[in-house]
This record gives sequence, C-alpha cells and structure tokens, in this order.
Amino acid sequence: MASGIRAEVKIDDPPDCVVAQVSAETSGRVHSVSKSTNPSTPERVTEEFILETETYPDEFDVDAELSPIFSYGSSSVYRFERELGCGCPCECIEEYDCPVVDVRTKGASLYLTFHASDMHGLQAVIGELRERYANLDVQRLLQSQQDHDERNLVFVDRSTLTDRQTEVLETAHRMGYFEHPKRANAGEVATELGITGTTFTEHLAAAQTKLLNAILEHE
Repeated sequence: MASGIRAEVKIDDPPDCVVAQVSAETSGRVHSVSKSTNPSTPERVTEEFILETETYPDEFDVDAELSPIFSYGSSSVYRFERELGCGCPCECIEEYDCPVVDVRTKGASLYLTFHASDMHGLQAVIGELRERYANLDVQRLLQSQQDHDERNLVFVDRSTLTDRQTEVLETAHRMGYFEHPKRANAGEVATELGITGTTFTEHLAAAQTKLLNAILEHE
C-alpha cells in the first residue's frame, strides 16, 4: 500500500491564473476545471471550467478570451486557450511531476489538490509555491496508511522561526530538555547556548507558540 501524501493548498488572488481571475471578478465559484492539448499545437493548452455565480457579465476583464460552451441551469461552462509554460500555480506543481487532481475557487481564492510521493517531494513543491506566492496556505495534508486508513499531517514552515529560535529548539532537543525525566534543565541548556535562563525561556516560548499555531490552526 502506497503511503504518499494528499495535499490541498490555497492561494489568494494569484495574478497568473485566469480561472481565479474569473471567479474573483464575478464573486463566484469555479469547479470541474479540465485541460487538454492538441498534438498539432502542443505549445498551447485549452482549458474548460464550470462557473457558478449570480450574474454573468457579457465580457470578462481577464487575461484570456473566454467562450461560453454550455449551461447547467444556473452554472455555465467556459473555454479558453493559453500558452503552455505561463508559470501558473498548476504548472508550478506539475514541474515536480505531481498532477493537479482538483482545481476549484471561491471568490479570489484558488484551491489546488495534488499528491506527493513522500514528504521530501511535498516540501519541494510547497517551497516552490511559497517562493512565488507569499499568501500560500496549506489547508490539509493526508497520508495513506498500510491499513487503508488515513491520518492528518501538518506542514510546519520552519522559516517562520528565527535562527536563534531554531538553535534554541535544536539544542534543547539534543540535550534532552523535552524528555521525561529531563536529561537537562533550562539552566544547563542556557549555559550551552551562552545565554541567560530568562532569554532561553523567552526564545523557547516564542518558538513553541509558532509551532502550536501551525498545528492547531489546521485542526
């Protein structure tokens, strides 16, 4: 049984995604996004999506020419073409051989779901997305288990910690400060770091708060 990771990320108002632009302009929702390439013009991609919104403008102020294709009651299907290699969020993920399996929007927010083969691959994708989109939010991580069950994972961005906070955590962990019973007390860890006990406590509390926020916000 594979033990890959299913990830869902959210990007607010990505500037290079036509689907998100349409959704933001109409304050609507987009789902069922699909794309295809024509063998005779492999450098271009055709995309379709279903838009649900209360009002449909005659024209869209987006970076593509949209064509209405079909209507599903209050929903409409639109199609557009774009150049392959535009650097949109989906292509950013696909650069790591991770197909995007679900694309949807709510207003200006874009939600993407993909599978990574392992945590190393996931970290590479998330790192690349964070480089391009400062407002990236990892919504949910699931890892499949041998018993066909699933468990939730939390992606912790270590870059939120300062260098000193990281050093304090690593030193405290190495010396056994977090073990029960402790192999080192706060004073001993502070001495190893060359700081006062009060400073050690302050750095540790700040680091733990950031880590707990990352964990509990995704409960």
